[in-house]
Amino acid sequence: MRAIVITRPGGPEVLRVRELPDPVPAEDEVLIRVEAFGVNHAETHMRKGEWPEATMVSGIECAGTVAADPSGRLAEGMTVVALMGGMGRTRNGSYAEYVAAPAANVTPVRTSLGWADLAAIPESYATAWSALTGNLELMAGQSLLVRGATSALGQAAVNIAGDVDATVLATTRRADRAEPLRSLGARHVVIDSGQIAAWVRELVPGGVDRVLDLVGNSVLRDSLRAVRPGGRVCQAGFLGGLGPVPDFLPIADMPSGVQFSFFGSFELGTSEFPIAGVPLQEIVEKVEAGTYRAAPSRVFTFEQIADAHRLMEGGGALGKLVVTVRTPQASP
Repeated sequence: MRAIVITRPGGPEVLRVRELPDPVPAEDEVLIRVEAFGVNHAETHMRKGEWPEATMVSGIECAGTVAADPSGRLAEGMTVVALMGGMGRTRNGSYAEYVAAPAANVTPVRTSLGWADLAAIPESYATAWSALTGNLELMAGQSLLVRGATSALGQAAVNIAGDVDATVLATTRRADRAEPLRSLGARHVVIDSGQIAAWVRELVPGGVDRVLDLVGNSVLRDSLRAVRPGGRVCQAGFLGGLGPVPDFLPIADMPSGVQFSFFGSFELGTSEFPIAGVPLQEIVEKVEAGTYRAAPSRVFTFEQIADAHRLMEGGGALGKLVVTVRTPQASP
């Protein structure tokens, strides 16, 4: 099979298309014929050697068809999506024509979406849904600040929160990205300077009920100050880099009564956070109906993977970047 290989830690140019043996699925795995996959920030860190674990073939999600399922649970040719389960971290991932994914991380879907549109959904929407409904327990009528909202994950969170009738505040670093966020359902758009807590408290007196922080440690203290007493902050991304919070001291930095948690999307598919608990079929149907606007912002060919990584690292993604494995593009 053809696969995109990290030839050495480094920039986008280290990603090269190579011929590798087809993977052979174990009894608890499903062999997927990959049609398209999303590109994620985590994969740029893996490529650069900044992630604790990374394999030669990256890729943490994909859409495709079942090539083989030793268990017999899924029929050959069935449309599926797969995410996490160590793909790209502890086992070769989805930057390839075939991937052997853990069966617990593979979900069949019925859809009329094309492959690129389907591949834009799994990681972003499963992560956003899990963080919003699990860690934050977001409910109708509550206010939610999505920090890092122009990312694919941030846009998914704005979609989901708006659909449950939450009042959404979304952040971006650029004023020209405000209108697209409003069109997704954001009530207020805040230009993120790194210090926005006071501005948020002017928009929502007393502070917001919930914060989904995708920027990470560089703004953690400020995110905590934006929440009302009894509110919650969930960190689920590191768009601002992987550096630690210097000299963090709970007695000084944690407002009394505010709950702080982390959601690691790499846990999706484990017994604690099963993929079966994420309503992926319902999410796909809401994308088909236009309730969620999940279409990729850019679609690349297999050979253009380095260009996709450059665009993401340059901050120009403006949503989900997707790579199609075969041309011309087929449909499920």
